[in-house]
Order: sequence, then structure tokens, then C-alpha cells
Amino acid sequence: MWLWLALAAGLYFMLRWFRGKQILSNLTDKYVFITGCDSGFGNLLARQLDCRGLHVLAACFTPQGAEKLKEHTSERVQTIILDVCSTESVARATEWVKSQVGDKGLWGLVNNAGISIPTASNDWLTKEHFRKIMDVNFLGVVDVTLHMMPLLRKARGRVVNVASVMGRLSFFGGGYCPSKYAVEAFSDSLRRENFSFGVKVCIIEPGYFKTTVTNEDIVSENFKGLWEQLPDETKEVYGEPFLQAILKSVSVMHSRCNSNLRLVTDAMEHGLIAVHPCTRYSAGWDAKLFYLPLSYMPSWLADMVLTWSYPKPSQSK
Repeated sequence: MWLWLALAAGLYFMLRWFRGKQILSNLTDKYVFITGCDSGFGNLLARQLDCRGLHVLAACFTPQGAEKLKEHTSERVQTIILDVCSTESVARATEWVKSQVGDKGLWGLVNNAGISIPTASNDWLTKEHFRKIMDVNFLGVVDVTLHMMPLLRKARGRVVNVASVMGRLSFFGGGYCPSKYAVEAFSDSLRRENFSFGVKVCIIEPGYFKTTVTNEDIVSENFKGLWEQLPDETKEVYGEPFLQAILKSVSVMHSRCNSNLRLVTDAMEHGLIAVHPCTRYSAGWDAKLFYLPLSYMPSWLADMVLTWSYPKPSQSK
């Protein structure tokens, strides 16, 4: 019996591998719109797809980011300035995309733009701190997707949404984890609604990677700035040693971040060009072997693992 089970499992993984290796033809005729191309995953993906011969419509937040990207890509990459928090900006970008793709429609949309700060213990933050992240990471994804959907349906194309392992397991406070949970839920409903239209939706769930949003100095200044604004009562509850321990943990976490961004952009690329894309892609060994398995464990076990080395407030001891 065990032999038959082993053979069945082997056959399953071989079939899965074979299906995953099948790539679409006529890639040079396809257009992909990517948000957040100033740096990080979006910038690398734009250059990667350019090398594949696809037409890349790269949305950057700053003119400097757009100019830098153009310096390292071919004429197949066209750029536009986009603020995903502004519906007017998204509407202008949509009209521009229409003029670029013509009757072909838009083959791919990659919702990559995102921020991770302000982040801290929840009671260090205000509603506006949460809103700032949700506007970019979730509502921006929704707005861009809804505007682009008619073009995607015309091409029977793909949507690739960048979530996170923190959309499965909340490790810290602030709006980042809730925004990624929301992206997961939105992507699931979007996939089911558009199945009959031939539009496929993929979710990317990276672990910790070294990008601009995970820069150690930026994250550390985030904690220091929020600490300075706290009322004395809250500072007393947590204590100065708690802040120092947090800053130390940020340094340790940054040293462990994966610098190989291709693990993420390769997953994005596969979601766009594979004949049979996956519904979800986990990127990084921390995602595959730690965070995602832990998200399926009992809550008490996940809590124990995640709080084992986490700094303790002064008045909790």
C-alpha cells in the first residue's frame, strides 16, 4: 500500500512540475501594468519582464523613480506617475493604459505598491496611522483593480496581488497586517467572481526581504518617532528598555532579511506568463518553512512561538 501511495505522490508532483513549466506563447504581444516601480519588487519585475519581451507599463510614485527605471530598460517599458491613494490619479492612469494597449486589452495587472510604516504596538498608534497604510496597501489595490478590470476581461488576463505572510499570521501591530489580510480576502472574492470571464488572480505571500520599506534606519526612526509622541502614562507602562529591545530586534530582523528579491519577482512572473499559474505563491524559506506552517497551528502554539523572544513591557513583568 505504501508503495502505491509513494507512486501516486510522485506522479502528482511530476504532473504539477510539468504543468508549472508550460509558458504562454506570444509574450511580446502582451501588456502588463505594475504599480510601485520606483524600487524593490516592482522595479525588478519591470526589468525582468522587459527582458522577456513583454510591454511593461510601469507606474512610479516619483518622477525620479520613473527616470531611473527608464535608464535601465528598453523602449518596451513606458512609465507613468501614479498615486494609488488618489482616484483621480488612478483614473488618469487607466485612460493612459487604454491608449497603450488598444484593442488588445491589458494582459496583466500587478498590484505591488505598498508601505509598512507607521507600525508599532497598536496602542502607540492612532486611527490615521492605520488609515495611511490601508489607503495604500488595500484601498489602493481595490481602486486600481476596479478601474483596470474591463481591460483585463478584454484580454482574459491576470491579476497578481502582493500580500504577505503577515496576511496569514499577524506578528506586529499597526495597519500592515490588517491591510494584507484584506488583500487576501479581496483577491479570493475577485478570483471567484472573474473565473467565468477567464481572468485569473494570483496572490504573492513573501516572507521578510530587504527592500526600501524594510530598511533598518527607516523602521527604527518610525519607532523612535512614535515613542516621542506617546503620553507619559503609556511610556511608563512600556518603559524605555522596551523601546531599546524593539530597536535591537529590528536590527536582528533586518540582518536576517532575504536580499534575493528574485524569489518574489520570479513568482510574480510565473503568475503572469505560466499557462497554469498558482493561486498562491510563498516566497522565501521563512515563509515556506516557518510562517505559513505556523499559521495552521493551534493559536496557543503560534502565540507561544511568536512571543517567546518578543520584548515585554515593564509593567507586564
